[in-house]
Amino acid sequence: MPNLVSIIICQGYSEILGNPKIRVFVGVETMAFWWPLLVLAFAYALCRFLLMLIPPNVPSIDVDASDVMDDKNQIPENSFIYIPPRGRTQSDTKVQCYEPATMKYLGYLPALTPDEVRVRVVQARKAQKVWEKSSFKQRRQFLRILLKYIIEHQELICEISSRDTGKTMVDASLGEIMTTCEKITWLLSEGEKWLKPEYRSSGRSMLHKRSRVEFHPLGVIGAIVSWNYPFHNIFNPMLAAVFSGNSVVIKVSEHASWSGCFYFRIIQSALAAVGAPENLVEIITGFAETGEALVSSVDKIIFVGSPGVGRMIMRKASETLIPVTLELGGKDAFIVCDDVDVERVAQIAVRGVLQSSGQNCAGAERFYVHKDIYSSFVSQVAKIIKAVSVGPPLSGRYDMGAICLQEHSERLQSLVNDAIEKGAEIIARGSFGHIGEGAVDQFFPPTVLGNVKHTMKLMQEEAFGPIMPIMKFSTDEEAIKLANDSRYGLGCAVFSGSQRRAREIASQIQCGVVAINDFASTYMCQSLPFGGVKDSGFGRFAGVEGLRACCLVKSVVEDRWWPYIKTKIPKPIQYPISENCFEFQESLVETLYGLNIWDRLRALVNVLKMISEQQNASDNNSSSTRRND
Repeated sequence: MPNLVSIIICQGYSEILGNPKIRVFVGVETMAFWWPLLVLAFAYALCRFLLMLIPPNVPSIDVDASDVMDDKNQIPENSFIYIPPRGRTQSDTKVQCYEPATMKYLGYLPALTPDEVRVRVVQARKAQKVWEKSSFKQRRQFLRILLKYIIEHQELICEISSRDTGKTMVDASLGEIMTTCEKITWLLSEGEKWLKPEYRSSGRSMLHKRSRVEFHPLGVIGAIVSWNYPFHNIFNPMLAAVFSGNSVVIKVSEHASWSGCFYFRIIQSALAAVGAPENLVEIITGFAETGEALVSSVDKIIFVGSPGVGRMIMRKASETLIPVTLELGGKDAFIVCDDVDVERVAQIAVRGVLQSSGQNCAGAERFYVHKDIYSSFVSQVAKIIKAVSVGPPLSGRYDMGAICLQEHSERLQSLVNDAIEKGAEIIARGSFGHIGEGAVDQFFPPTVLGNVKHTMKLMQEEAFGPIMPIMKFSTDEEAIKLANDSRYGLGCAVFSGSQRRAREIASQIQCGVVAINDFASTYMCQSLPFGGVKDSGFGRFAGVEGLRACCLVKSVVEDRWWPYIKTKIPKPIQYPISENCFEFQESLVETLYGLNIWDRLRALVNVLKMISEQQNASDNNSSSTRRND
């Protein structure tokens, strides 16, 4: 039944407001209270807006790019260098670099020995001891300088990435520039907030205490990164590590060392501009032994690459028990329900599978389309794919570039052949443009396959290429089951005209990142953590979780009202403990955590009574001792 007092109060309030004069009076009093607050809020917003109009004082940096953009040292256009497997020489002392799209020679870089790696880490550790005392103001200025350079030199950054990996300029802009700029702006806006001490509740037993979590630099962060996005894969761990007060040593892939070393110059120039210590950021080049030495020398390792290498890194990291973040392969599901705008979703699907020639850890690799729209979706996708032209990205206007790794095209074709042998059919393929004779093997046509099944290798192994296998489903439950039938669990995309339906499907898929009615949008939201489950790895980078993962997370408890209230051990449990110590402890537990208020009050009385008895006994003993003396 409703509370009688509440009914009377509500009825009286209604009668009062029923009087027009009183209503006016209340309205005037309310306006008199709120008006100054509204004026202050408007003034504050106006000041913030005007401050935004004032450009920050960000110095420019000069980065020498003459050697990377000068073709005079290049081998003539009709000459080609083949170095199988890519990157190695017979002596393994040099990392050879070339353009995948043309097979032109770019140069070589040293393969560092384990001893050389350890020297770099020692130098970075010394620099970190200085940098950890830097202010957030200095760190933000470092980020602004980088951001300014990136915006002003987008074409240069993208062209170098394109030359070293074979991707188109647009793909480089989407995957290298936008993602990095988004991360920088998020750190500028929120980074300091998430690294400041965070106060937590102290619980019932520690009401007299103040509890907080502090985030301190770990020391030297090590990163071993993949080749598919050489610019962003360097900047991503570097930005989080440096902003949180660490130094960082990054081993770039032997398949993208040439571009990585130029991007290092940008970082060096920006650090010098803010007076940061030398060797705070190091880029190292080499092969497996170089990476192993890095893992055994740093305070944390971040790895982006394959599950097989990830397991090797875990084994090596276990020797020194350092934390590990593994961002491994993916086999992302792309689910299309029957209530979507087919034409719109088809365009997103093709971008999801062809971005950077399909060489994405979070690329769309398994397409599940509702049977009622399967034919129309396949028709739209085929139309788009047939219009896609493939060729050297800097030699003409091509939609898709090269495959970065040598011999990977052969593996992609073997996956297609296996699928065809098991009943799949090729629905559509893109076309090649003008490709030099020596680089034919570096290209693979975008391919759409139908009638695929999960028994095919293409639906189980990470393809890492521009292949689009499409499979029908009848119910949402079937789509969920198919999506979860994978040893990978990085991401997924779910499309439906009903967001509620899409959310319901996505919530049941075993993966780390989900995009509703979009593809890969989670990575562009840099406030979100990025990572997967199962063979896609564990741990997170990006977002609050990724930033704090670069920190020693320290729990701190101190007295809330020091020095007026201090911790004192109750008499019954002081050494030597009393006879009723356990009874006291039982009553104390019930006082703090009992479910019934009356039981808790009764227990509190017992606690106070036992403390009083113990105190009286102690006083009597003291009196007896004095009399005896």
